[in-house]
Amino acid sequence: MKVHLLTIGDEILIGQIIDTNSAWMGQQLNLQGAEVVEISSLSDDRDSILNGLRHAEKNADVILITGGLGPTKDDITKKVIAEHFDTGMVFHEPTWERITKMFAKWGRPTTDAHRAQCFMPQNAEILTNRMGTAPGMWFQENGKVYVSMPGVPYEMKYLMENEVLPKLKTVFPGAAIGHRTLLTVGEGESRIAQRIEKFEAALPENVKIAYLPGLGAVRLRLTGRGGTQEDLELLLDAKKKELCDLLPDLLFGEERETLEGKIGEILKEKGLTLTLAESCTGGYIAHKITTVPGSSAYFLGSFVSYSNEMKMRQLGVKAETLQADGAVSEAVVREMSEGARKIIGADMALSISGIMGPGGGSEEKPVGTVWMSVAGPAGTVAEKITIGKDRLKNIEYASVRALNLLRRALLNL
Repeated sequence: MKVHLLTIGDEILIGQIIDTNSAWMGQQLNLQGAEVVEISSLSDDRDSILNGLRHAEKNADVILITGGLGPTKDDITKKVIAEHFDTGMVFHEPTWERITKMFAKWGRPTTDAHRAQCFMPQNAEILTNRMGTAPGMWFQENGKVYVSMPGVPYEMKYLMENEVLPKLKTVFPGAAIGHRTLLTVGEGESRIAQRIEKFEAALPENVKIAYLPGLGAVRLRLTGRGGTQEDLELLLDAKKKELCDLLPDLLFGEERETLEGKIGEILKEKGLTLTLAESCTGGYIAHKITTVPGSSAYFLGSFVSYSNEMKMRQLGVKAETLQADGAVSEAVVREMSEGARKIIGADMALSISGIMGPGGGSEEKPVGTVWMSVAGPAGTVAEKITIGKDRLKNIEYASVRALNLLRRALLNL
């Protein structure tokens, strides 16, 4: 199955927004065994869209289109698709009923533009979009599949996961394909590659491993192709176990799990509670923790003690410790975590303090110097890392490393 991705919108061409849709769709299609042969970005213009469709159908079995389905006048994708297929437009009553119910629930009136949004090409199979007003549209013409979806990322993802990918599997069943994804934290891809070099060299020809690095974490994806699906799944399970046995200290989860989600599972399993004391990350770790549904079962709250005064007033950090060692030091983060744990009455406390940049460093403590600490029933541990000068990346990376320190401390209880 060869796929061409078409994104429509002047905002992409002028750099106003980044086309993250194509990257995400490419990843999902690859997991399904499809080959993305080309990605095109088109302006909100009739001729541009028509030419894009004609070009795409020459080299692909499937054309996936995002953008241009909103209620405003520049959203012309549907009309141009209808013109491409030489068909008329019809009013789709179920879409209108869904939109009116949605707006009634919100206590807002619909407009003429919303009603106009319900006119669809006559040959379209409508895909219900439960995340927004514009439905997706599925077309099968001349042995090819065309799908038009909203450009809003969460709406597109909903339609891809719940409508498009399942339907494509039935139209293009293809050869057996399988994946196993393992999640690691604590080492970069080059060090992991060194540790599993023999494993990778011994993989069968039909199994490949991909390294997908992120800030502080690396996903390892095993992909197998060919043979029967049953035999392939058994082979991938065996290779996954071999890989797990090689990296027990780095692995924290599989597939779509998250580090903060895994920490939540451990806290619930052990019946423990958590508090945080953040300085340089400014509450970002608390944000990560609370993105997990049900985190109120174990997360009691947090401190953002950014200044030295707040560290002393909120957490009981000693003035003499700050004077002697500075805010970014092992001694201070230990007092921060121990103070937070005592004040809140939590079982576990995680603290962090650092210099995130781009300025503020010194020869002794350059930008990117970060200390973190975990206090718990087994005592207090601390760790220092040195990272880069990009402030936002430093915050994200340090948060991952701090969460991993917490994970390791929990596993040792």
